[in-house]
Amino acid sequence: MIYGYSRVSTRGQAKDGNSLEAQEHLLKENGATVIFSDTYTGTKSSRPELDKLMDTMQSGDKLIVTKLDRIARSMSQGSELVTSLLEKDITVHILNIGILDNTPASKLIRGIFFAFAEFERDMIVERTQEGKTIAKENAKLKGEVFIEGRPPTYKRQQVKHALELLESHSYKEVEALTGMSKSTLIRAKRKQVIVY
Repeated sequence: MIYGYSRVSTRGQAKDGNSLEAQEHLLKENGATVIFSDTYTGTKSSRPELDKLMDTMQSGDKLIVTKLDRIARSMSQGSELVTSLLEKDITVHILNIGILDNTPASKLIRGIFFAFAEFERDMIVERTQEGKTIAKENAKLKGEVFIEGRPPTYKRQQVKHALELLESHSYKEVEALTGMSKSTLIRAKRKQVIVY
């Protein structure tokens, strides 16, 4: 059986041929008859569809992925995964590298490419950290406080008002009055450390 595996970090990821549709097209074009797909960041080790695929494949099967970074982000993780498949007599075909097997040349190529994938991931992390540092410096120059992550949806005054309403109303009523979800209200109530 020839299996394909595709992965995107987010549903919206569609740049440079990385969308699920683009990957699945290439996988089918290269002979994959059954395709498993995940929408998980490569930094997370738990990928449900990949786990199912690993349990499904048997000796003599073939796995096709479009690029190395679709299946693994670190040299150790990728090397372990590919090695475990090769030990089960499962051929691995990474379209932008080639067919991997247990020959000495393939082992060398595998090591080099996994090293480059890890290097690329490290560079992304480094650029992200540099961006955060610049954002912190810019905020400091403007006399603002840098807050990492999404900006809050509701202002402090809105949250304070909603918590006051909770003293005499149910969650459902406050939800209807303020538009804040019950989970947001519960989180705000738990914190109770709001600067008014």
